[in-house]
Amino acid sequence: MSATASRPARSETAGPGRFARPLLGAFLVAAAVDLAGLLAGLDTVHLVAKPLLMPLLAAYAAVRGGPRLLIAALLFGWGGDVFLLGDSDLVFLVGMGSFAVGHVCYLTLFGRGQARMARTRASLAAGIAYAVVLAVFLVLIWSDLPAELRVPVAGYSLLLTAMAWRAGVLGRYTAVGGALFLLSDALIATGIAEWPRLPAPDFWVMLTYIAAQLLLALGVLRAGRVNHTQKT
Repeated sequence: MSATASRPARSETAGPGRFARPLLGAFLVAAAVDLAGLLAGLDTVHLVAKPLLMPLLAAYAAVRGGPRLLIAALLFGWGGDVFLLGDSDLVFLVGMGSFAVGHVCYLTLFGRGQARMARTRASLAAGIAYAVVLAVFLVLIWSDLPAELRVPVAGYSLLLTAMAWRAGVLGRYTAVGGALFLLSDALIATGIAEWPRLPAPDFWVMLTYIAAQLLLALGVLRAGRVNHTQKT
């Protein structure tokens, strides 16, 4: 084996990248603990585990060489996670605002993607579907939302839907991640509107949210790796 051929093998175990697997493992453990705590009704476990999730995932993305916009999106998601642990309308709005900034980071990142023409056509069809779903959902839920939250929720929902749609330009991982993020926040909105909910509703909110952020991160990292390979 030549010296040139052996470099990639050494680089995978040298430098910050050697922490990637432990960080991903720590994220998955924290996620499992958080979800188990929600199922068991252990609020203290959720209060401890939830704030660990996005910092661990952001650290994993960082040591994998992920773009700064991805890391920023995850950290703004962490801010939203922390604020949404509160129970007042003010902290809810601040948390929603933090998530909104994260969605702007994702949108900016997806805007830089190099989409093929066929994928672009497919994303336009998905955009129409997302727009219809958003419109129907807002019409149905509008009167059940508190008056002071209607406009903020509508604006945030529009931004989130745009992110979910554009996520598809980087492939299946990000497309599914964006859709799950939208589903997770829809579950939160139905709770605010006091619609009938699934058993253990917070479990389903966190399950879809954790899967969404993980798939978005993995999809962005995978796309970056593919682009780097194509350039070299």
